[in-house]
Amino acid sequence: MAEQRGYEHAGRTSVELFAGGGGLAMGVHQAGFRPLLFNEFNNRACETLEASATRTLGPDGVHRALDTKPQPPVEGRPAPLFPGDVRALDLTAFHGKVDVLAGGPPCQPFSAGGVAKGDEDKRNMFPAVFKAIRQIQPKAVICENVRGLLRPSFEGYFEYIKHELALPFVERDDEVPWQEHDQQLIKLLAGGGGGAADQRYQVRHIRVNAANYGVPQIRHRVIIVAFREDLDVDVDAFVKDVTRIRFSEEALYRTMRDEDSSYWNRYKGIVPDYVRDEVRARLPKGLGHESENEERKVRPWRTLRDAIQGFGTDEHLPALPDIDLGKLDRKTEQGGDITDHIGWPDARIYKGHTPNDLDRPAKTVKAGVHGVPGGESVMLLDDREPHASAESGWRRLHRYMTVRETARVMTFPDEWHGAGPRGEKMRQLGNAVPVVLAEFFAKKVAAALASVGH
Repeated sequence: MAEQRGYEHAGRTSVELFAGGGGLAMGVHQAGFRPLLFNEFNNRACETLEASATRTLGPDGVHRALDTKPQPPVEGRPAPLFPGDVRALDLTAFHGKVDVLAGGPPCQPFSAGGVAKGDEDKRNMFPAVFKAIRQIQPKAVICENVRGLLRPSFEGYFEYIKHELALPFVERDDEVPWQEHDQQLIKLLAGGGGGAADQRYQVRHIRVNAANYGVPQIRHRVIIVAFREDLDVDVDAFVKDVTRIRFSEEALYRTMRDEDSSYWNRYKGIVPDYVRDEVRARLPKGLGHESENEERKVRPWRTLRDAIQGFGTDEHLPALPDIDLGKLDRKTEQGGDITDHIGWPDARIYKGHTPNDLDRPAKTVKAGVHGVPGGESVMLLDDREPHASAESGWRRLHRYMTVRETARVMTFPDEWHGAGPRGEKMRQLGNAVPVVLAEFFAKKVAAALASVGH
């Protein structure tokens, strides 16, 4: 399980801010980093971290600690979980002891679904990240955020974020406008940065679609990675490596092209012929063949069906049982030993609220409840019923995705147990980083550090 996959790079350590439901934290741990501290403001998310910790974050677990000046735990002891405002933390005791500082600062200031006030929004927590960097001086930093951060209206502020991350020791006074501070940073960077090399960082941002990294979900995000300048990491080589295409839509289409192709053979006896024929009829014409001389094989995108049937990650999981449509009662567990597989009523399809297709990656999981606009939590089923107005005479049935199916789409292990009611669990999942994506980037950061002897 998750705890058996960690510690490939023995001795590496991490601190996680804005941990939420634990997606980034799980990925960083599975890449071999021992957690020294977690921080999360939301109480339900803290309960989730506590409930799932020993199964997903390592055998040492976590313990709530209200001390605003925590100490790093010795190996074998649980990591402190500070359940409060990150701005209250004094992390000076962690100075020089942390390989990776990771976190996804709240995205609402930059999300198209939020007010989008950017730096004016009090929920903007990037300044707290810079404070933590000054106190800890980690070897590397991994931040994840919504792609709204790259919108033209935020372009200037996003550049400022990267300048601050490059020179976090140049602290901004609260009374100084960010534009003025940015000009100061630009001048310093033009002159070599100022300060010592172990106080400066080489910063890059990478646009990602999680589906291209093996996540069974279309999820566009931006990953910001920074390496301490004194380590001399080749950051351009790092970016070239992490942006190489590993999974693709075209490769998925090729696996679906023929009746006896690998995708349909995997689901022989599960997928009705009419579903397979509908999918194949929609495939683009003129699909090419994979080059025999291709240096590295590009794998097919993973689908929602893959996630439900247990093929949503490299670690094969048991298939989730079908949901009994006669028991969409909000309470009956239908997953056996696998929790949170509960049917939910009243799913609808209408214009602008189209469902997920089982044989595509899922739509982006959002931090909303089951009625999120766009049908992100509605799925089209294989089952059908006669319907006079349908061109074929049949209409496919649909329902809401369960929490467990949504967790599978986020590549969370089945040992993850969300705390709170359904809407809160879905919110935690929608705010999270897919575990597979987090693990990929954390492993690449570990490899880059190893390449320079760290």
